[in-house]
Amino acid sequence: MLKNKTIFITGGTGSWGTELVSQLLAKHRPKHIRIYSRGEHKQVEMRRAIPDPRVEFIIGDVRDKSRLTFASRGADIIFHLAALKHVPVCEANPWEAVQTNIIGTQNVIEAALTNDVKRVVYVSSDKAVDPFNLYGGTKSCGEQLILDANRYGDTRFVCIRAGNVIGTNGSVIPLFREQARAGTDLTVTDERMTRFFMRRQDAIGLLIKAVVEAEGGEILVMKMPACKIIDIAAVFIHELTRGKAHIRSIGIRPGEKLYETLVSRYEVPYTYDTGDYFVILPPGSAARATTTRYGKKNSSPALTEEYNSNYDAPLGIPAITALLREDGWLNVKN
Repeated sequence: MLKNKTIFITGGTGSWGTELVSQLLAKHRPKHIRIYSRGEHKQVEMRRAIPDPRVEFIIGDVRDKSRLTFASRGADIIFHLAALKHVPVCEANPWEAVQTNIIGTQNVIEAALTNDVKRVVYVSSDKAVDPFNLYGGTKSCGEQLILDANRYGDTRFVCIRAGNVIGTNGSVIPLFREQARAGTDLTVTDERMTRFFMRRQDAIGLLIKAVVEAEGGEILVMKMPACKIIDIAAVFIHELTRGKAHIRSIGIRPGEKLYETLVSRYEVPYTYDTGDYFVILPPGSAARATTTRYGKKNSSPALTEEYNSNYDAPLGIPAITALLREDGWLNVKN
């Protein structure tokens, strides 16, 4: 599926894109990778970090359909990662979020169909489920556009829905480490808050696996452990400040939820378990699920209730500490 292929990645200079490119080069032997993004500085930094001649960098915006269509010519697979993703930023700049996350996604679809791309992978978010904020609303619209695109041409479109990946740009873990090192209080918006978390390497590895196995029209949902945000803060306080800092509650931000959901209660009847991830089939195909690859193992739905960050017992302090230490976040010298 990936060997000797030309791969096009929108928003490829971010945390997900950097790890995706690294794994593609190390394990899957692509012929060519094109990074398409707006940020000149990030492209320069990534080129220095990954000086592989198979990687090409193209300045462009998903809002610009003509540039996007030109840049993606000859691509076999598109990973659509570009998005405005920070909830408060989207709340304060709604039209900008719509232009990038909805119109930009439709532009990717039309470019892929025009260029006869074999497969398009759209990376969505837990915030697309029962959306409460503008970011979630735009990602939900993006999912619907991607799934509907399977009705046109031979390109196969698939959604990947994930929670938070540890250490991605702007996430709470880099913030907590910065605050702990500065000796200031660690700010938590609400002490009841829970979130899904997963290591970046694991998330991208599963993303690639799911892409190879997907047929088109599905939403693939990553299985992720959940944590209490207050427990993550407590680990940083213990490990980096030896208990000298404190947790300070600052109140929920506009558009923020207490917990996140990866599979809604309405999607439960169409959800099947592959082992590594859940698959949500389009409602029209649920009746034939037992004859598909997903239904062969499990002829009945995998869940009886929605899959949210309160579904299982959250990771405890020792498990969170081990996870953060393994990923280097508790290393004082970093």
